[in-house]
Amino acid sequence: MTKHEMLRIVQNQLAIDLNCTPNDLNGEKDSFVFVEAKDNPGRRPFRRGKQFFEILTMGKSIVVSATPARLKYAIDQFTGKERDDAFSMPFIRGHAMCYLPDIDNLKCILPPANFTYETIQKDRISMLLKTQGFSNALQYDLNHPVQNSLAILARQGDRIAGIAGAYWWSQKMWSIGIDVLPEYRNNGLAVYLVNALTIEILQQDIVPVYTTASSNIASQKVGYRAGYMPVWMSDRQLRFEGELSNS
Repeated sequence: MTKHEMLRIVQNQLAIDLNCTPNDLNGEKDSFVFVEAKDNPGRRPFRRGKQFFEILTMGKSIVVSATPARLKYAIDQFTGKERDDAFSMPFIRGHAMCYLPDIDNLKCILPPANFTYETIQKDRISMLLKTQGFSNALQYDLNHPVQNSLAILARQGDRIAGIAGAYWWSQKMWSIGIDVLPEYRNNGLAVYLVNALTIEILQQDIVPVYTTASSNIASQKVGYRAGYMPVWMSDRQLRFEGELSNS
């Protein structure tokens, strides 16, 4: 998979999610694109409330997708604003940084010593759910629409030290989450697990996405060291907080 093919898959998926066009995401000008949100077939299965709101940028243009009341309010609030002010508006609660593999420079990382490693396929992931402490890597809620598709774990002796888990976002996009227990951190284990899972996903011709909060510097460092580069940013809540929150 080339960098161009990967970006095309991602932009097509985000366009479905936001009810916009790939060209809206590719905008070369510092501008806002406002669209009414819809439950389009094939969208990523995130839970949405009746008053949905999402804001996303891949560089210059900013796409705002929302249900009608939220969209009207957002248009009023963003009109006349600079693009760099958009993500600091009071009704946006947190930023999600989304990374894609830097295909041209991605390399296999050697595993840290003193651990054993195992790849867990989808049909065996349920056996991991009895082990707590891995909520970034594992979906413990079996009724949630987003579930794990694959995982790679590290053990020291009989104890699970870390897990990288892949979440099914769409037929061509999976998201990666990582957890390493505190006593096993700072030895490269998180970086290795993310890197190994990334390569495993790419071998299945699927785009892996690494996501983290903009404030989580440690997680961002893991992404960079595992071979990722930033591609887009959105709000984390996917719902409107603020003046219209009770409507």
